[in-house]
Amino acid sequence: MIGRLNHVAIAVPDLAAASAQYRSVLGAEVSEPLEQPEHGVTVVFVSLPNTKIELLHPLGAESPIEKFLERNPAGGIHHICYEVDDIQAARDRLQQEGARVLGDDEPKIGAHGKPVLFLHPKDFCGTLVELEQA
Repeated sequence: MIGRLNHVAIAVPDLAAASAQYRSVLGAEVSEPLEQPEHGVTVVFVSLPNTKIELLHPLGAESPIEKFLERNPAGGIHHICYEVDDIQAARDRLQQEGARVLGDDEPKIGAHGKPVLFLHPKDFCGTLVELEQA
Protein backbone atom coordinates (compact mmCIF):
# COMPACT_ATOMS: atom_id res chain seq x y z
CA MET A 1 0.00 0.00 0.00
CA ILE A 2 2.66 2.56 0.91
CA GLY A 3 4.89 3.85 -1.82
CA ARG A 4 8.10 5.79 -1.67
CA LEU A 5 9.36 7.80 1.28
CA ASN A 6 8.31 11.37 0.55
CA HIS A 7 10.10 13.10 3.43
CA VAL A 8 11.38 12.97 6.97
CA ALA A 9 10.18 15.92 9.05
CA ILE A 10 12.40 17.50 11.68
CA ALA A 11 11.04 20.04 14.16
CA VAL A 12 13.51 22.89 14.71
CA PRO A 13 13.56 25.73 17.25
CA ASP A 14 15.23 28.15 14.80
CA LEU A 15 14.20 27.72 11.16
CA ALA A 16 16.71 30.21 9.75
CA ALA A 17 19.62 28.61 11.61
CA ALA A 18 18.57 25.08 10.61
CA SER A 19 18.16 26.15 6.97
CA ALA A 20 21.58 27.80 6.98
CA GLN A 21 23.16 24.70 8.52
CA TYR A 22 21.73 22.40 5.85
CA ARG A 23 22.69 24.87 3.12
CA SER A 24 26.22 25.79 4.22
CA VAL A 25 27.44 22.81 6.26
CA LEU A 26 25.81 20.01 4.27
CA GLY A 27 25.71 21.80 0.91
CA ALA A 28 22.02 21.03 0.38
CA GLU A 29 19.46 22.81 -1.78
CA VAL A 30 17.06 24.50 0.66
CA SER A 31 13.70 26.06 -0.23
CA GLU A 32 12.30 29.34 1.01
CA PRO A 33 10.04 29.12 4.08
CA LEU A 34 6.41 28.32 3.35
CA GLU A 35 3.69 29.06 5.92
CA GLN A 36 1.04 26.37 6.34
CA PRO A 37 -1.60 27.99 8.61
CA GLU A 38 -3.97 25.01 8.40
CA HIS A 39 -1.25 22.84 9.95
CA GLY A 40 0.20 25.50 12.27
CA VAL A 41 3.70 25.31 10.81
CA THR A 42 6.23 27.03 8.63
CA VAL A 43 8.15 24.54 6.50
CA VAL A 44 11.40 24.52 4.57
CA PHE A 45 12.25 21.64 2.26
CA VAL A 46 15.76 20.29 1.87
CA SER A 47 16.01 18.51 -1.49
CA LEU A 48 17.95 15.27 -1.66
CA PRO A 49 18.43 12.99 -4.69
CA ASN A 50 16.07 10.33 -3.29
CA THR A 51 13.73 12.20 -0.91
CA LYS A 52 13.32 15.42 1.08
CA ILE A 53 13.88 16.64 4.60
CA GLU A 54 11.10 18.89 5.88
CA LEU A 55 12.20 21.38 8.53
CA LEU A 56 9.20 22.34 10.69
CA HIS A 57 8.83 25.43 12.84
CA PRO A 58 5.76 26.48 14.84
CA LEU A 59 3.40 29.00 13.29
CA GLY A 60 1.64 30.39 16.36
CA ALA A 61 1.41 29.30 19.98
CA GLU A 62 -1.22 26.63 19.24
CA SER A 63 1.01 24.81 16.77
CA PRO A 64 1.54 21.10 17.46
CA ILE A 65 5.22 21.77 16.75
CA GLU A 66 5.31 24.27 19.64
CA LYS A 67 4.22 21.49 21.97
CA PHE A 68 6.78 19.11 20.45
CA LEU A 69 9.57 21.67 21.00
CA GLU A 70 8.48 22.22 24.62
CA ARG A 71 9.18 18.50 25.18
CA ASN A 72 12.25 18.49 22.89
CA PRO A 73 13.88 21.96 23.08
CA ALA A 74 16.68 21.08 20.63
CA GLY A 75 14.17 19.75 18.10
CA GLY A 76 14.20 16.32 16.51
CA ILE A 77 12.49 13.97 14.11
CA HIS A 78 8.77 14.69 14.19
CA HIS A 79 7.30 12.35 11.54
CA ILE A 80 7.92 10.39 8.37
CA CYS A 81 5.80 10.71 5.25
CA TYR A 82 4.97 7.93 2.81
CA GLU A 83 3.20 8.31 -0.51
CA VAL A 84 0.04 6.34 -1.28
CA ASP A 85 -1.77 6.00 -4.61
CA ASP A 86 -5.24 6.55 -3.15
CA ILE A 87 -5.39 8.30 0.22
CA GLN A 88 -9.10 7.54 0.79
CA ALA A 89 -8.61 3.82 0.11
CA ALA A 90 -5.48 3.79 2.29
CA ARG A 91 -7.39 5.48 5.13
CA ASP A 92 -10.27 3.01 4.88
CA ARG A 93 -7.96 0.00 4.83
CA LEU A 94 -5.91 1.28 7.77
CA GLN A 95 -9.01 1.94 9.83
CA GLN A 96 -10.30 -1.58 9.07
CA GLU A 97 -6.98 -2.86 10.45
CA GLY A 98 -7.46 -0.78 13.63
CA ALA A 99 -5.10 2.10 12.86
CA ARG A 100 -6.18 5.51 14.14
CA VAL A 101 -6.27 8.52 11.84
CA LEU A 102 -5.66 11.78 13.68
CA GLY A 103 -8.03 14.72 13.38
CA ASP A 104 -11.42 14.32 11.75
CA ASP A 105 -10.39 11.39 9.49
CA GLU A 106 -10.56 13.62 6.40
CA PRO A 107 -7.46 14.49 4.36
CA LYS A 108 -6.21 18.07 4.47
CA ILE A 109 -4.07 19.77 1.84
CA GLY A 110 -0.39 19.57 2.79
CA ALA A 111 2.67 21.63 1.92
CA HIS A 112 2.99 20.00 -1.51
CA GLY A 113 -0.60 20.89 -2.41
CA LYS A 114 -1.73 17.26 -2.10
CA PRO A 115 -4.08 15.56 0.38
CA VAL A 116 -2.44 14.27 3.58
CA LEU A 117 -3.45 12.32 6.69
CA PHE A 118 -1.60 11.61 9.92
CA LEU A 119 -1.66 8.25 11.72
CA HIS A 120 -1.38 7.82 15.48
CA PRO A 121 2.21 7.07 16.58
CA LYS A 122 1.06 4.41 19.05
CA ASP A 123 -0.11 2.35 16.08
CA PHE A 124 3.26 2.57 14.25
CA CYS A 125 6.10 1.76 16.65
CA GLY A 126 6.00 5.19 18.30
CA THR A 127 6.37 7.05 15.00
CA LEU A 128 3.96 9.69 13.73
CA VAL A 129 3.23 8.73 10.13
CA GLU A 130 1.96 11.07 7.44
CA LEU A 131 0.41 9.70 4.27
CA GLU A 132 0.42 11.87 1.16
CA GLN A 133 -1.51 11.27 -2.05
CA ALA A 134 1.05 10.47 -4.77
